[in-house]
Amino acid sequence: MACTLTKGRNEPCKDVVGGITAVYFADFDTLGAITYDATDTDVIDSFGGTPTWFKFDVKGTSSFEQTITSSRDNGTTFYEQTLTLNFKKLSKQTHNEVKLLAYARPHVIVEDNNGNQFMMGLEYGAEVTGGSIATGAAMGDMSGYSLTFGAQEKIPANFVDATITASASEIDDI
Repeated sequence: MACTLTKGRNEPCKDVVGGITAVYFADFDTLGAITYDATDTDVIDSFGGTPTWFKFDVKGTSSFEQTITSSRDNGTTFYEQTLTLNFKKLSKQTHNEVKLLAYARPHVIVEDNNGNQFMMGLEYGAEVTGGSIATGAAMGDMSGYSLTFGAQEKIPANFVDATITASASEIDDI
């Protein structure tokens, strides 16, 4: 099988920033049939199922990274997706949601500071692989939650049409 390239790439302008602004969680296996953009099959337009998306705002030190692992010897390529989230402020409501996230295997949409949305754990879901609940030592230390999610997928995280998360449910203001 030939793996033929289709395009080149110019050096882009310096008009983007790093970081993520929000994440959206939906229960595993609620997406249904996936509809992709007719001209750009790397963009998800809609889901045939009825996922309920729950929005978590994040600022500052949260991040999303995808590592490509490819082996010529084994003939395999996969994408390791890692999401690191920091939720400031301890609360009973957030405590319960963090516990549920740790037990679950959700699908995750990650929104970056450029308005892009990416689908993490599309086929297999994402798992909490570690984290902490801390009050810090000094008055200026973080009091909150740190969670790390991991997913392994056959393809990199697809872009997602922003209309999918437009009606996401936010957690209570805590």
